[in-house]
Parts: sequence; C-alpha cells; structure tokens
Amino acid sequence: MSNANTSEHVQGTGASSPPVPPEPRDFFPSLRPFWNTVGIWFWEVVKAFNKENRARLLQFVTGTSKIPLEGFKALQGISGPQRFQIHKAYGAPCGLLPIHKALQNFGCVWGRLIRAGSVVLKDVPARSTVIGILLCNVHIFLDLCRSQANQSPSHYQVFFFFPFYSMASSSNSSAPEIKVSTSTSSIPKRFKYDVFLSFRGEDTRKNFVDHLYHALKDKGIYTYKDDEKIQKGKRISDDLFKSIEDSKFYIIVFSKNYASSSWCLEELVKIMECHKMDEHTAYPVFYDVEPTEVRKQCGDVGKWGEVLKEASHLAGWELKNTLDGHQARFIKKIVKEISLELRSINSGFDEKLVGMEARVRDVISSLELGIDKVRMIGIKGMGGAGKTTTARAVFDHLCDGFEAKSFVGNVREVSKASMFGLKNLQEQVLSNVLNEHITLNSVDDGKYMMKRRMVGKKVLLVLDDVDHIDQLEALAGGPNWLNPESRIIITTRDEQVLVAHKVNLIRDINLLSYKEAICLFSRYAFGKENPVQGYEELSGKFVRYAAGLPLTVKVLGSFLCGKDKLEWADAIDRLKRIPLKDTLEKLELSYISLEDDYKEIFLDIACILIGQTKEDAIRILESCGFYARNGLKVLDQRSLITISKGGRLGMHDHIEEMGKNIVRHLHPDEPDKHSRLWINEEIEDILANDMGTEATRCLKVDMSRGNPRILMKGLGKMKKLRYLEVYFADSDFGYEREFDNTKLDKYTQYFPNSLKYLKCTNYPFLYLPKTFQANNLVELDMYISRMVQLWKKGEKKVLKKLRFLSLCNSNLTTFDFMITPNLESLFLNNSYELDELCMPVSCQKLKHLSISFSKLRTFDLGLTPNLETIYLEGSFDLVELFMPVSCQQLKHLYIRSKLRTFDLGLTPNLETLYLEGSFDLVELFMPVSCQKLKHLYISCSKLRIFDLGLTPNIERLTLDNCDDFEELHVSAACPNLKFLKLSNSRLRSLDLELIPNLESLDLAECNELVDINAPVGCLKKVGYLNLGGCLRFPRFKVSRSSVTLNLVGKSLDLCPLHPKSNLPKWQFCGSYKEYLPSSVGNIEKLISFGLCACTNLKKFSDIICSLQCLQKLTLRCNIPEFPKDLVKLECLEELYLSSTKIKHLPDSICMLKRLKSLEVNDGDLLEKLPEDLGQLECLEKLYVSSKKIEYLPDSICILKRLKRLYVTKCCCLWKMPEDIGQLESLEMLVFSATKIKHLPDSICMLKHLNYLDLSHCALLEKLPEDLGRLECLEHLFIPYTDLSHLPQSIFGLKGLCIYARPELLELLKMVKRLLGLWGLILTRIAGAVFTAVKVHVQSLHGNVKTTV
Repeated sequence: MSNANTSEHVQGTGASSPPVPPEPRDFFPSLRPFWNTVGIWFWEVVKAFNKENRARLLQFVTGTSKIPLEGFKALQGISGPQRFQIHKAYGAPCGLLPIHKALQNFGCVWGRLIRAGSVVLKDVPARSTVIGILLCNVHIFLDLCRSQANQSPSHYQVFFFFPFYSMASSSNSSAPEIKVSTSTSSIPKRFKYDVFLSFRGEDTRKNFVDHLYHALKDKGIYTYKDDEKIQKGKRISDDLFKSIEDSKFYIIVFSKNYASSSWCLEELVKIMECHKMDEHTAYPVFYDVEPTEVRKQCGDVGKWGEVLKEASHLAGWELKNTLDGHQARFIKKIVKEISLELRSINSGFDEKLVGMEARVRDVISSLELGIDKVRMIGIKGMGGAGKTTTARAVFDHLCDGFEAKSFVGNVREVSKASMFGLKNLQEQVLSNVLNEHITLNSVDDGKYMMKRRMVGKKVLLVLDDVDHIDQLEALAGGPNWLNPESRIIITTRDEQVLVAHKVNLIRDINLLSYKEAICLFSRYAFGKENPVQGYEELSGKFVRYAAGLPLTVKVLGSFLCGKDKLEWADAIDRLKRIPLKDTLEKLELSYISLEDDYKEIFLDIACILIGQTKEDAIRILESCGFYARNGLKVLDQRSLITISKGGRLGMHDHIEEMGKNIVRHLHPDEPDKHSRLWINEEIEDILANDMGTEATRCLKVDMSRGNPRILMKGLGKMKKLRYLEVYFADSDFGYEREFDNTKLDKYTQYFPNSLKYLKCTNYPFLYLPKTFQANNLVELDMYISRMVQLWKKGEKKVLKKLRFLSLCNSNLTTFDFMITPNLESLFLNNSYELDELCMPVSCQKLKHLSISFSKLRTFDLGLTPNLETIYLEGSFDLVELFMPVSCQQLKHLYIRSKLRTFDLGLTPNLETLYLEGSFDLVELFMPVSCQKLKHLYISCSKLRIFDLGLTPNIERLTLDNCDDFEELHVSAACPNLKFLKLSNSRLRSLDLELIPNLESLDLAECNELVDINAPVGCLKKVGYLNLGGCLRFPRFKVSRSSVTLNLVGKSLDLCPLHPKSNLPKWQFCGSYKEYLPSSVGNIEKLISFGLCACTNLKKFSDIICSLQCLQKLTLRCNIPEFPKDLVKLECLEELYLSSTKIKHLPDSICMLKRLKSLEVNDGDLLEKLPEDLGQLECLEKLYVSSKKIEYLPDSICILKRLKRLYVTKCCCLWKMPEDIGQLESLEMLVFSATKIKHLPDSICMLKHLNYLDLSHCALLEKLPEDLGRLECLEHLFIPYTDLSHLPQSIFGLKGLCIYARPELLELLKMVKRLLGLWGLILTRIAGAVFTAVKVHVQSLHGNVKTTV
C-alpha cells in the first residue's frame, strides 16, 4: 500500500495481452462482500443500458463528452494510435470526495492525457464498447484491526481501480494490446507532400496556379500539381487519390468552371474526407468567383452539392477582397501563411540533438526577431563543441519565416581550398538568396552585387566556421547590405574575428551536462536514452572522458555500439594512453592556425602552466621571452584556454590532451627528444641515466624520491632548457642531511645557464651551484630552502637580468640589492633570520617589496621612486622605517611593527594603508592631500586623535580596538565613505554630517559615547548599525525590512557618565528595520536622542511619534505612560505595548486607521481599554492581557475585519460583549476570564469561527444550545471549565476536535455507541457518492480529544 503522497504511473507493457490489475478486494479483505455484491450488480445494470444511457454514464464518469463510445479504435486517427497516461488521483488524508467529483476531476484532464501520454492502445474490434474508466484514490480512517489485534487506530489508503472493460456482441473479442512508446510525446505523421493543389486546368493552370506553384516551390514547400506529378501508365484517379492522402494541406482554387468538372468534384470529395481527419487541413482560394457564387452552384452538381457547399464555408482567401486584388501580393500572402503553418508543425528537433531545444531558444532570443534592425550574432567555441549543429538547428527552425535564406558551411575550408574560394562562397549566397544561378568575376564583384541585390530581401544567413575577417567582409560586409529584418549567425573558433567585425553579440557554446552527455551517448551506443542494465558504470567512464564535448560523445557511442563489456573495458584502457583520433584532428585545426610564438605559449600552458593564475602565467611567459598578455588573449578567444572567475588558467581535457600529444607525437617512445617534460617517471629515467638533450625547453619534476645531486647532474646536458620547476623532498623528513652542500662539486653543471625561469621547492642546499652563471635568469623562486646566501661566501655574481626574486621560508641572514640591479619584485616572507638589508643609494626599478617576520630593526628605503607595494608584516623588532622623501607610485602599504611614529611623506597615489597591530603607534602623519586613498585600517594603536585630512575617495575607515582613541576629525566631505568602524574606543562624540553615504556604522563597545550628530538623510543608506555596549543601547541592530522598531527597556539607578542627573535612567535593547533606500531620517532621530542612560521621557515619546512610515512598533518597558501622540504614526499596522505600570492607553490609539494588530500585554494595572476602540476599522487581531479590566468596550463588536481575539489573564472580567456575534470575520476566539459563567447567545452567529478556547473560564457552567450552528468550528478547548454537559447540537459538526476534562469521557463513549459503527463506509452507487463517518477517541494527558 503506498503512502498518500506517492505518485504512481500506470504504464502498458510490451506483452500481447494487458496486465491484469489486482482487485480492491485483494487489497482489503473486509471489502470483499461489498465488491462482490455491488460490483456484479453494477455491471449487470450497465450491460442493460442502451447507447444513450451508456453515453451519459461515460460522460458522468470521465467529466467529458469527448470519449468515443466506439471504443479505443475511435482514438486512432490517421497518425496511428494515440497516447495517454493513467495517474493515481490525489486526495487529502482526511475527508472523502464524492465519487462523481473525483471522477469528474480525472475526466477533465483526459483529453490532454491522451495527447501527452506514453501508453499506446492499439485497435480493438469495431463493435467493442468501452464501458467505464474509473480511477479514484480514496483515503479512509478505519479501525478494523483493533478488535482482532488490539492495535491502535491505523491510517489506511484504499485504492479503488475499475479496469478497462470491453463488451462486444461476439464472444471471441479480445482485449486491447498495450505497447510502451519510447517517446514522451506523440509523433506526427510525415507526409509526402506539404501542399496539394486542386484547380480547374483550363481556368488557372497557366496563370494563377502556375505562379502559386512556383512560389510555393521557391519557398521550399513540396507541392503536388497534377500535370507535374502523375506518372505515365498509371490510372489518374488512383495516383491522384493516393497523393491527396499523402498531403498535409490542400489549396482548392475555385474558379468559374471548377464545378463543371466531375473530375474536380471527385477530387474535392476526397479532399474533404481527409480534411475531417486531424492531420489534414483544406483552404479554399476564391480566384475569380465569390463564395456565394460557389454555393449557388451546389444545386447544379447533383450528388456533389453538399461537399461543394461545405468547402465553400471553410476559412480561406478571396482574391477580390484581399490586397486590392493584386495577384502577386495575394500569392505571397498565401505562401507566407502556409509557411508559418508548416513551421509550427516542423518545429521539433532531431531526437539525437540532446539539449538542443534550450540552446536554440537562447540563440533565437539573442537574434531579437521583433526588432526592425539587422542583427549579427556570433557563436564561438572549441572544435567539436556543437557550434555548427546549433547554428543548423536555429536555421532550420527559423528559415520559413524569412524571404530568403542561405546556410554556408565550412567557410574556412572552402575559402582556402583554392584562389577562387571566397568568390565561390559569394556565388552560393547570391544563388540561394536570389533563387537564380549567379556567376561572378571576382570577390569585389560579389561584394557589389550582394550589397545591391540583397538589400531588399529579408534574409537569414548562417556563415559556419569562419576564421578570418576577410571572409566576413566578403560575405556579410555590413548591415547596409541587407533588409533591416535580416539576421546573420556566424560560428567560429576565433572570437577576435567577431570582435573585429563588430557583431552585436557573441555567445559561447555550452558543452553538454553530464545528464545530457549520458543521454546522447546512450542514443548512439544503445539506441535509447539510458544505458542498458550492466553498462551504467562503463558508460559513465566514457562520458566523463568526453568531458561534455558532443563530438567525442558521438564518436565513442558509435564506436562502442554492439560491442561487449570486455571490448568496452579494453577501449577505456586504450583511451588512457592513446587519445581519440577523430577528436584530436578536429581540435588541432585551432592549434594549426596559430602563429608560431602563440603555439609555444599554448604548449607551455598545456604541459606545464595549467592551473596557474593568469598574472603568474604572464610573468613566467614574459620571463621566457614571450609576449604573453596578447598570447593568452588569442588563446582565450580561440577557446583553447579558459580563465576562471578566480583568474586561473584552465583547458578542456581534450585540448590539454591534444597539446601534450603534439609534444609527444614525433617521438612517442623517446621522451628525451620531447620539447617539454612533465611525467616524473620519464624525467627520472632521463636524469638518472644522463640522457638529457638540447631538445628539452621546459621541465617540471618531483624529485622527492631520488638523490637530488644525481638528478640535478642530469640537467646539465639540457643546454636549451629555459623553464625548470623542481620539487625536492620535504625538509621535515631530514633527507637533506644526506646531501649537504659539500656534495655539489665545483665543476658539474647542475643548472643549465640557459635557464630563464627557475623554481625550487624544498631546495636542500645552502647555496646555488658554483657552475651556475644565471646570466639569463629572469625569475628565481626558492620556496622553502636551506639557503643562507645566494652564492657561497666570497662570490658575488651580479644577476643583471633578474627581475623577480622570491626567497620565502629560507635561512637568509642578509641580502644585498647590489647583485640585482634590475630587480622589480622581492619577496622575503618568513625570513626569521634576516637582520640586514643592504640597499644601494638608488633602486630605480623596485616595484614590490614584501618582508615578513624578520629581525630587522631599522630599514631605510633610500631612493625607490617606482615602489608600488610595501608589505612589512610581523616585523615586531622594527622600530624605525625611513620612507623616501617622495614615493609617487606607492599604492599599497601594509605594516605591522613596533613603530611609535610614522610619517607617510609624499605619497599622493596611496590607495591602501594597513597599520594592523601597531601597539606602540602614537603619532601618524598623513599627507596634506591623499586623493586616492580608499582603505585605511588601524588597529590596537595608541592614537588619541586622528584627522582624515583631504581624503575625498576613502571608502573604508577602521580604527578598531584603539583604546585611547577619543577624537575623529572629518574636516572635508567624504562622499564615498561607506564603511566606518570605530569600535572599542573612548570616543565621546561623533559628527557624521560630512559622511552622507554610510552603509555600515560599527560603534560597538564605545562605552563613553554620548552624542552623535546625524543630520536627517545622512544615514539613509545604512544597512548595518551596531551601537552595542553604548549606555543607551547595550544591544541595537539595524537591518532592512518593513519599517519596524522593537525596543525593550530596562530602568537603571545611575548613569556613569552623568551621576548627578535627575532624569530617569533607561537602557534599551532592540532593533530597527527599514527599507533601502530611505530618507525619512528615523535612524538619525533615534541615535541623536543621546546615547547615555539619562532619558527625558517626553522627548523620548516625541521622537517615537515622529518616526515616519513606521509600520510595526514594539515598546516593552515599565514606563508610566505610553506616547500620547501615536496618531502621528499614520502608517502603523502593528502595535505591541507592554508595561506593568500603565493604567490607561492613550485615546490616540483609536485614530490609527491602518492598524491591523494591537497587543497589550502584562498590563497589571491597566483598568480599561479606550471606549472608541471600534474605530480601528482595519483591525484584524486584538490581544489584551490585564488583571484589572472588568469589561470590554461594546464598540469592539463593530470591528468587521477582526479575525483573532485574545483576552487572557483577565481575572476581573465578568462578561463577554452581548453583541460579539457581530464580529462576522472572527476565526479565532481565546477567552480566559475566571468570572465568566455564561456565553452570550450571539456567539452562535460567528459563522467563520473555527477555534474557540475557553480553557481557563473556571466558572463557565454551560455552552449555548445552538453552538452547533458554528459550522466551521474545528477546535473546542474546555478542559478547566465547570461544564457538566455539552449541547447536543455540536455532535452534528463534522471533524470537530474537543479538548475536555476526563469526566466527560463517559459522555463521549455514549456518543460512540449512538453512532454505531467504527469506520462505517456507506456506499450509494445510484448517486455515485462515497461517504465516510469517522469517530476517534484518544486519551491525551488526562484530557480527551474527540474527532467526529
């Protein structure tokens, strides 16, 4: 038995006979008598029905009159069997639908299910009759097992299923055969002809029909015309009638003599027969006659009169009344409308084009077909990604909507095949568009003719596989060549071609998702959409190898089709070593077209640099002598590389594989002759056996497993090596102790002098090899090393070409800039032993300097005019830093040191200043003007005063944990300052007047803050405000939502900042929410009230009442009175008030016209509610809690919109309002009043009441006798009342849950006995109604919950 929310799909099988469904009696044994008796009787009655009664029954059961009585045969049109699905119906877990409703709901969707389903019912004998189609899902609570198994009540789902019955007069009629369709949609019939022309030859054959026929033919509409198509030797009638059946549309050309030809009329009879079928449509054309004239001829043609009349009433075209009778325009209109009809029919896609519909839709949206302006779009992507397939699908989908069209494939290949290639392509375009054979003398002639003759036509042009701007200039020179409604689609691997031609939009082709790839692969490998059983895992491996490339998916699927598992496993193993040839050949076309230096860049990335950041790759490639920035751009435009959002280089797996294959293919078994080496096993073998050659240009190796000295020795023969990246064993394992520097002899050439880039990780030696001259070295990166100096003591080799040097995590003690005169970047991070830097007088080219965790105490930067970044993190010994007098290029400065004072000097271009953890900093001298400063961060300093000076572009200012900080001076406007953090300071006042665009203000733990000057509007963009720790607001949060103020107040005895003040002392925790943007100034009013605890309650009330647009207000504090002028809060919708000291509510509450919710809680002293509370015409919720209220104002009974009324803890309240029944919208009533004895009879008038809680009405003696009139009542709570009986009328309320004292248990048992049966099912077939009555009694925490 399935759960209530389970969905089942009833499918047919491929068997010759249908599966026999289980009967309901098998599901539920207790229903067997019911089923046997009523079921047999029902079908006997149905057998006796005449045709009319059967039709009525079928319409009643299905909810539609469209189901044929003739049986499933009637569902089979000219397109073959129709399809439909059967689904289980859904129902709520409680309550029953009448059966006719359930079946009517099912029947309403029957017609749609027939068209969209996937079960095909084949023909059944003609005389068979479908009697019933019933499918209903009914949920019933039954307790049938309780008496037998002593179990608690269970939730059963009973599934009634009446199978398809066929009753025939013949005893040997068989049940319909059910087949499973492989498609989820019906497949339209394919016709031999699109259009059949019916006409009177002597009237129109050589004029109108001839022009119409050729216009249809030119549009690509396959048209039948009798003098063109009838084969010699055939009987005309047989051939003609077969052609009529094989045509989709019929155009009947009525002329003056049409009805005089018996042949035309016989043809018309056949046409009208087919027209009545779903797949055919006939259109009359009234050529030189009017429809009324045709109808007048009906009496003259005998037996054909009726069909002639019927045809004349069809919707069609009348020449006389269309386009002023212009035949050419009239024919054009007919052809256009037929084209549109065919387009809607043929709009599907080849079933093997997986995911094509969404891709085509995206491209079509980019074409903006509704705009009257020529639009060119480009589709770019790697080879084999589906650019051509997508463009072709778009072309086929749209071409009928254009006057002329041309799909030009293989532009790159054809244009380069001969010197006349481009001219031939121009001839192809012109011939297609002009529909005539065109011959050109030259490309220039072609451009001229295209510009002159195509401008008048609405053209759809696709140029596939373009790779040069010349091709576009010759074939689609500009928008002025074409009609404004024309569209051009260009596919290419090279984005730059599209950019240069200034196309309107460039789209990247999307590769297949895994799900799409599995589907496409399965279609080629298995002929179905999913892998066959047992091949799922293997299929996944091949699809993952393809990595979304459609070409590879199709090639692999086709190759593996029909092969067994062993052959599949062999194929996947082969792919690991030998790439797929078809894919590589397609991809290599992009590589072949590259210039030589770009080819080298591509191979470097594919073999070595993949995964590097773009900037690192540019620096490395430039070190090796390449123009890398343009090179990466070209590769990206040709889809040979990708650049992620994080800026890292990537490649499609097959492109990477292609690049590596290019390196290997000339000498596949001789890796020592490869230009690039990256496979560790091959490299170790070459180095260990001293097999290095000059062929190697780049090498990347992990030497962690071998002897570094021996392996390094093998590098010496690689005389032209320019890139070397080596990973030595981690020094934590102690391997370097075996190979100390003494084993690097003075004569062996360990590192080739040709090196331009050298990177070593875990370098185990103290110095660079003596034989390494490094005179070509541009970048040296030694990350984690034992090095104490670059060269052994006594040696000084000047590295003239070295521009980038990184010696991070080394044992370096000193560094001399004299040996690197052209150095641009120096990184000495984590140089724990570094205590000296030897700077020359001038270091002109130094741009980036990063030193962290060193022992430097003083540092003089000297003359470094081009310095852009200084990073001195963790320099805890640094007490003196001498900046250059002028540092014009400095942009970023990060310092964490023991500096006491710091003078920035002339740094006009400074953008970022971080002085984090500057515990000793007392003075900071900013430049007079720092126009470009955006981010300033100072933490843990001893600054007392800080002047921002002229910093108009500052965006973030943080002075965090500066315990001595007292004053912030903002002397000039800071319009761009959005984030201000001054937390944990001694700030006493803050002026925000010149900071108008703040979005975040953090003043947490500013315990001495008293005053904020915030003019209205200056905080209009604030989305975050933290005042936590201030005396006024220990916790206060601002966020964005509907305008809401929540304040929870606490009284204090003393204000630490003003101990002598006589004002009341209050703290508030809360939140304020407001939509962004806002200029009402509410935030400014709240914080400008003052931030110490001293509170002028009148001023406080005035501020609350001045908050504009406030929608929700919560005040929870024991103040003696609430704000009196609440009427000013015109937008207030929700008001929550809580105070134990309040005696009266302000009368102004009654004037809040928009108030929907009013809650008054903890009103221990509250004596009454305002008498005019009934004026709150929008009030939907009223909550009152007070120990002293004796009555509710009668005016609340006129609150027509009140839905929820809560009156709790009102121990003095002795009655309900007599007219409470006038609350016509009331749905929930909670009344807790210990003195109430009776309820007013009018309560029975609350027709929408579904929840009544009288739990704590301890003296309540009885309920109104007519309480059963509350038809919507579902929950009644009476556990702690003095009730001794219940009114009999409530037992007529279905589904009512009563919560009562245990004493009422006997009463409820009596109800059970009166109702008679547990889980009674009453079935009345005549009315087709199912009724269930359920009674459920359960002891629950001493109370009884009763469901009737």
